[in-house]
Amino acid sequence: MKIAITGKGGVGKTFISSTLMRLFEKNGFKVIGVDCDPNPTLALAFGIEEDIVPLSKRNDIIEERTGAKPGTYGNIFKINPKVDDLVDKVGYKVGDNITLLVMGTIEEGGEGCVCPASVLLRRLLRHLILKRDEVVILDMEAGIEHFGRKTIDTVDLMLIVVEPTKKSLITAKRMKKLANDLGIKNVGVVVNKVREDDKESLKEIIKEELGLEVFGVVSYDEEVIKCEFSGKLINLDSKVVKEIEEIFNNILNLNTSA
Repeated sequence: MKIAITGKGGVGKTFISSTLMRLFEKNGFKVIGVDCDPNPTLALAFGIEEDIVPLSKRNDIIEERTGAKPGTYGNIFKINPKVDDLVDKVGYKVGDNITLLVMGTIEEGGEGCVCPASVLLRRLLRHLILKRDEVVILDMEAGIEHFGRKTIDTVDLMLIVVEPTKKSLITAKRMKKLANDLGIKNVGVVVNKVREDDKESLKEIIKEELGLEVFGVVSYDEEVIKCEFSGKLINLDSKVVKEIEEIFNNILNLNTSA
């Protein structure tokens, strides 16, 4: 199962992504979590506070795999670099069966031609989606254009995380269009940070506004904020995780019926 988690900045993509990763592991799956955000925080969600150099900044690996030295990107380089061992080479183990990859992003301005780094990242993402047997969860940046039209078009599911704001809903509509443009077959919504009294009404509003299946509604919970501030993992027995477990079960049902 290959899942892309997207949405407006600040809606809780990383919390949803990291909790789904833990639930997959808990249920016997091997998981690769991929941080695609230019401000990577997926490792922080697992209590890793050390500075992790994103793959997009690993000039040693970029040169090794593409043959392009930093500052000489105008030269010929490999367009099909070897990537099948990079999960083991640069991945971080955060559980018995969870590995994190911090991809980073390609900053166009002021860096000259960055084609080798871009090629390496895209090829690795393609490999993760098409070739790996593990569950792969992509914690995307707020927008999916960066990785190109032929990078995540074959994911099994895109989940758009929204919160109860107009801006979030507008962004979700844009994400739906982008997903349709990419030809992604399965697109759903997760509604996050919802007050208890608003759950049912918001679920219907979101479903009507976006025309997408709502995979789950997750409560606003102060405990989540405390855990994120302290860098601790939230208890898997907590109420909010039980709500995300409903999302997990809906994903499994989708995979079974696919």
